[in-house]
Amino acid sequence: MEFKDYYSSLGVARDAPAEAIKKAYRKLARKYHPDVSKEPQAEQRMKELNEAYAVLSDPEKRAAYDQLGKDHRPGQDFRPPPDWDANMEFSEREFSGAEAAQFSDFFAEIFGRGHGARGTQGPGAARGGFNDHHARILLDLEDTFTGPERQLSLRVPKVDDKGRVRLETRTLNVKIPRGVRAGQIIRLAGQGSAMEGEPPGALLLEVAFRPHARLQPHGRDLHLTLPVAPWEAALGAVVPVQLPGGTINVRIPAGAEPGRQLRVRGKGIPADPPGDVYFDIRIVAPPAATPKAKELYEALQKEADFDPRKDWGSEP
Repeated sequence: MEFKDYYSSLGVARDAPAEAIKKAYRKLARKYHPDVSKEPQAEQRMKELNEAYAVLSDPEKRAAYDQLGKDHRPGQDFRPPPDWDANMEFSEREFSGAEAAQFSDFFAEIFGRGHGARGTQGPGAARGGFNDHHARILLDLEDTFTGPERQLSLRVPKVDDKGRVRLETRTLNVKIPRGVRAGQIIRLAGQGSAMEGEPPGALLLEVAFRPHARLQPHGRDLHLTLPVAPWEAALGAVVPVQLPGGTINVRIPAGAEPGRQLRVRGKGIPADPPGDVYFDIRIVAPPAATPKAKELYEALQKEADFDPRKDWGSEP
């Protein structure tokens, strides 16, 4: 997918104020509107202008686009980086599939429902009210086991007195519920926007986890690869494994093969009921790095009646 330079489409600078963007759009729309234009490919050009204006005329869309586009050039291969929208606060307005479909794949990838900060789809998701705001936050997996208080810094798009979009920062202390899962919503009442005569809305924080060195959460469950020595797999063993909730002892059955999955119930994310932990066995052979290790391997080679390719199958 190619990166689209919306500023270039409208012929304005990246720091152009809102009024300059509106003026440029109206001038180009009069030139390329297919009902009156005689320019070649006027209809396609008008679609490009409409898409660029839909983004740059909206402070929130523009702020998100600026974050993504600051290091990209027109036509450059583009994919939004993971968690690009983390800790960006938006008003709770989703962009429907129909709205995204009338523009390019580039627009849909960033602003279509299910993408970006406002595409709330996970368990416990809530669309929120008109005055509600939304942000996607990144937590450590350990946080769901301890339920700590975290200080969060959210980036909020604002328009300054010159009509330019700036990102301001607001800091909140948030109590993380123990057992929270990816996609769940933490609702902070009164932290959204307020309109005259109406109570302030809520701030809806959608939870995501930072990548963990060993663990992968799936709902309430945790998955990880468990390295075992050849003798542990062959003879059986009890292996201690450190998890965020504490150390558990995993029983390796004798004759365990690579790829076998073991399950320990109730030791996953502490929900109600708690999740499970799934271990995928990976056998790790020690290197023959010393004379003694090499001697042991040679003895095993002579004594063991073992062909690892016995059931490999014949070549076609």
